[in-house]
Amino acid sequence: MLTEDDPDVAEELSTALRRHGHEVARVADGQSAIESHQDADLILLDLTLPDLDGLEVCRRIRHSSTVPIIVVSARVEEMDRVLALKSGADDFVSKPYGFWELSARIEALMRRVAASAMSPELQADPAPELLRIGDISVDPRQRRVLIGGVEVTLTRTEFDLLAAFAAEPGAVFERHRIMREVWGTEWVGSSRTLDVHINALRRKLGGLSCIETVRGVGFRLTVG
Repeated sequence: MLTEDDPDVAEELSTALRRHGHEVARVADGQSAIESHQDADLILLDLTLPDLDGLEVCRRIRHSSTVPIIVVSARVEEMDRVLALKSGADDFVSKPYGFWELSARIEALMRRVAASAMSPELQADPAPELLRIGDISVDPRQRRVLIGGVEVTLTRTEFDLLAAFAAEPGAVFERHRIMREVWGTEWVGSSRTLDVHINALRRKLGGLSCIETVRGVGFRLTVG
């Protein structure tokens, strides 16, 4: 679903996406996006809409749905990207953008969704039943995280990050490896997206676990 109020931009992008095999439904305002998101496999969301701010639209959709959301916006400040990700977006692409980059991000995000939805019986490399790091338990099959027996709610990306770290506690993950394993693609653009997700995960894990920054390299998970 493409949420874009500019008819020329919407028509051009819709045509390009259809040429690459996507079915596209277009809505021109935030309320329509909120009402129609149940039918979408992925949402491209502009932040500047005639009725509601795109961040509010993102929050409302995320409150009731895990549908993947890519924000596509002319807002280019770092804080705009941070707020979009904190509102529940899975990715952020700044206008003007290259169509091939946007297409690659769509395909990578859809691969992640397909992999997480695949039943354990169909997975070529089934995930371990449970990963334990101190008081943290990560269940890759049910996509659940428990800290001291209490479930913690994570976004799709936060869970994928933690599961990757938990599979190799103490190991240093280089940034490009994280992008390849979690986002399913080599990173293009600012690494701020990764940092925002890491910081959000740190807050939710609290003091029981620490995702350390290895300067100039990446991150590692340690348990206190």
